[in-house]
Amino acid sequence: MRAVTVKEAGGAEQLQVIDHPVPERGRGELLIKVEAAAINRTDILAREGKAGYMKNPVLGIEVAGTVVESDSRSWQEGDRVMGLVEGGGYAEYAVMPADRAMPIPSAISFEEAAAIPEVFSNSVSDTLLDRTASKTKTVLVHAGASGVGTAAVQLAHKLSQARIIVTAGSQKKLDVCRDLGASACINYKTEAFEKEVLSVTDNVGADLILDFIGASYWEKNLKSVRTDGRWVLIGILGGAVVEKMNLMDVLLKRVQITGTLLTPRSSDYKAELTADFVKHTMHLFQRGDLAPIVDEVFPLESAADAHTKMESNKNIGKIILKTS
Repeated sequence: MRAVTVKEAGGAEQLQVIDHPVPERGRGELLIKVEAAAINRTDILAREGKAGYMKNPVLGIEVAGTVVESDSRSWQEGDRVMGLVEGGGYAEYAVMPADRAMPIPSAISFEEAAAIPEVFSNSVSDTLLDRTASKTKTVLVHAGASGVGTAAVQLAHKLSQARIIVTAGSQKKLDVCRDLGASACINYKTEAFEKEVLSVTDNVGADLILDFIGASYWEKNLKSVRTDGRWVLIGILGGAVVEKMNLMDVLLKRVQITGTLLTPRSSDYKAELTADFVKHTMHLFQRGDLAPIVDEVFPLESAADAHTKMESNKNIGKIILKTS
């Protein structure tokens, strides 16, 4: 089969399409004929040699396709499924644990389905399906037009009925966020978002911040979060090291800061998350209340171009690889 691997740790030019053995399915696993795979920041870290938890030489953690082999009563040959894999997604075939597979709604294409599992699950994980979600009145979503951002905006709008504030770097991106349910849209390149957040919340601040940026937003996020608010760190696009951090600022506001990464979590956790995700959200996809946002679809041979586009931060929604 064709598969994408890395020649040596480095830039997008290190990606190569090679002839690779079809993976062997183990007990409790599905062999999937992959039709589409999504690009994720985790894949870039793996390409750069910075993701020590990635053991599969073939990149890709998020796929959609058709079941070829199964020993599960829940899944039969020919079923259309989407889900998370332990690497190996950028290929014509991949192995997926049966308890992580999700049915693809009939109205959704394989390319759209590949844009669902990681970003929507990551938005649910530690954020919108916990015991405090019902108390969340205002959510600040950074990088609102990214893959995870567009998922988070939709989920916050549909699951919590919260007021949603987003930041993004262009009017086009902000317009998309508004269409998805955001009520306040801030261009971080031309506006001081921390001032705007306080303005639209009557100087109270956001109940919940979903932060994909990290270090460069530390001070501004502290000003934006309300006392007793929650701050979930999902990414570090703006750096991982905060210099001269004053922890008293956190203590005085009694802020709960949570860090979360989905890919390196245990198989049991991912299976549990998959079950929760299907229970709480699948009906919303079925009736069109939630929708994956696909920016562009590349052929498998253009994986390097797909990575380059993600690293340029020009995408709105997910970037997808098509295997056929």
